[in-house]
Amino acid sequence: MRSRRTRRGTQRDVRPVWAVCAALLDYPDERLLAALDGLEALVPDDPHLQPVIDHLRTHDLRELQVDYVKAFDLTRKCSPYLTYFSHGDTRRRGLALVEFKEAYRAAGVEFDPDEDELPDHVSVVLQFGALVDTAGALKLLLDHRAGLEMLRLALAGFDDGLGSPWWGVVAAVCATLPPLDGDDADAVRRLVEAGPPAEEVGLGGYGDPALAPPPGGPTLISSARIPVGAP
Repeated sequence: MRSRRTRRGTQRDVRPVWAVCAALLDYPDERLLAALDGLEALVPDDPHLQPVIDHLRTHDLRELQVDYVKAFDLTRKCSPYLTYFSHGDTRRRGLALVEFKEAYRAAGVEFDPDEDELPDHVSVVLQFGALVDTAGALKLLLDHRAGLEMLRLALAGFDDGLGSPWWGVVAAVCATLPPLDGDDADAVRRLVEAGPPAEEVGLGGYGDPALAPPPGGPTLISSARIPVGAP
């Protein structure tokens, strides 16, 4: 699967949007700033992504990095890790992370254990969908739709309601998904009211050697290395 059906029944290829969002949601560095022209060419005049690209072009890298950390690393409801919204730092989260790794493995790639990110980072899932298995990534996103929508709402209300520059990236991802209604909408409301589970017990057996990928074969790496020309 490489596209989704819109409300009018036409097919839309979501891979360019996901590829760009994967890169923009990663920690900003010199490589990202150098790649902005190529990223923009993949999603010309996108109403959600163009303001983000313009913001990255017009701000100092150090300022961007500080703002990124404030939003994603220091704000609980702005976590970029999808399983955090449903499980927090509880024992159940370790099993949820394994499910992401197994989804990658089923598509013929391995998550690189040497990467700094966890396999449920939004950037990693989007990269997987843009370059490897669109249908598999879509399932992961829909399974964790409430958390993704919670991230979008949290970024919109970040900094006392001023909003985060990265809101547009998550909004662009959500715009590629089916309309939110029913159980998903109820789950988002519950998350907004209660926030992620608060039990802090670590990730348990996530680092178990038995979960390490076999030697050789392709690996799924962090979105900072996503080819600018992809897909």
